[in-house]
Amino acid sequence: MESQMKKQTENPLGVKPVGRLLAEFAIPSIIAMLVSALYNIVDQFFIGHYVGMLGNAATNVAFPLTMSCTAISLMCGVGGAANFNLNMGRGNKEKAAKYAGNAISMCFTIGLLLCIITKLFLKPMMVTFGATEQTLEYSLTYTGITSFGFPFLIFTTGGSNLVRADGSPRFSMLCTLTGAVVNTVLDALFMKVFHMGIEGAAMATVIGQVVSAALVALYLTRFKTVQLGREYLIPKAACWGNIARLGMSPCINQLAMMAVQIVLNNVLTYYGGISEYGSDIPLACAGIISKVGMMFFSIVIGISQGMQPIVSFNYGAKQYPRVLEAVWKSIACATVISIIAFLCFQIFPRQIIGLFGQESEEYFQFAERYFRIYLFFTFANQFQPIVANMYTSIGKAAAGAMMSLTRQILFLMPLLVLLPRFYGLEGAMYAAPIADCVAFIVAGTMLLRESRRLKSMAVGL
Repeated sequence: MESQMKKQTENPLGVKPVGRLLAEFAIPSIIAMLVSALYNIVDQFFIGHYVGMLGNAATNVAFPLTMSCTAISLMCGVGGAANFNLNMGRGNKEKAAKYAGNAISMCFTIGLLLCIITKLFLKPMMVTFGATEQTLEYSLTYTGITSFGFPFLIFTTGGSNLVRADGSPRFSMLCTLTGAVVNTVLDALFMKVFHMGIEGAAMATVIGQVVSAALVALYLTRFKTVQLGREYLIPKAACWGNIARLGMSPCINQLAMMAVQIVLNNVLTYYGGISEYGSDIPLACAGIISKVGMMFFSIVIGISQGMQPIVSFNYGAKQYPRVLEAVWKSIACATVISIIAFLCFQIFPRQIIGLFGQESEEYFQFAERYFRIYLFFTFANQFQPIVANMYTSIGKAAAGAMMSLTRQILFLMPLLVLLPRFYGLEGAMYAAPIADCVAFIVAGTMLLRESRRLKSMAVGL
């Protein structure tokens, strides 16, 4: 027992003040997530100015594949990091190293498979994702190039979780930040100087992803807490299964968002086509609004990811009061951010939309209304992802996966299918805030129940 306590106190995750740890881990994670989201925002900005509305609509059609990359990387990265930290908390370094190594090989292998599948079924995918006759060619060009970057994007995002789990959140942030800077500079060079159009934006994205992946790979050869030999990279079915199990919650959340995006694109294309706006205006506006919303959501996910190693280690070490403190402080921080985002979305929608190019007054009228309605419940959207990740971090994969399904699949998807049948485009707009409200109630109820359980476990020690 004394030996176990000594191992716990050697790791700062078990002894440092929780607030300070959360700042150390969450701030770099937030920056890394924001920078990752900027890949899409920067492309949207330059495409909006140098290609136009159809180019923006095309990136929205391609966006589900980017979300699938994020889903895979979170499954491998969060699942690998959670298993790594839980075993480190229990003092089992050998097992922790196996999980870290298998998470790395899992990221790159699945990323390569996704690239190949996308290449084989590119056109059917784009049509399924909502491409119109006007946007299909742009979608094929953009996605055909960016698919080469899928293995590198998944490796970077997944590997960054392991870098944070190893106690280097700043380097994790640096990896993503460097790639984003490269992407931004090349976007300006390829599109503004060389006039390469949407092909230039896609090439800039891939090059930035390769640079980020190279930095992550460099760090993984110099892991601090354990030594990652080549033998740990050999795939083990049991390790992959446990990584997928604990990483399933954030993965399902992203896959659900991807499925919703596909349904939403098709709903907007169909009901937009029979409205005064046509198909392309709603599709282009939705692309911008989804990615701006992802900027906010990236902050919440960053806080959640910063919380993960603290919660996992202390749960493994049976320090339950520290687990609760980390969760509630994460909720408090995310709530402040959510309220600020809500105010920005409600007060400045036209100014935000205007950053991505100047279009017709009809375009802006639709965009402003869509922005205010679709993102209305932003002030409470932080609960669901943090509660889902809390369950993942303590090894409750099933509960985490269920929480990830609530907002997107159980509530939003049926509403997106049902409401437009009666209210057209208005129904598509109002589906999101209704789903957000119900998801908030469910997440809050589960959080209070789990808090009571952890308190009783702390008393029983």
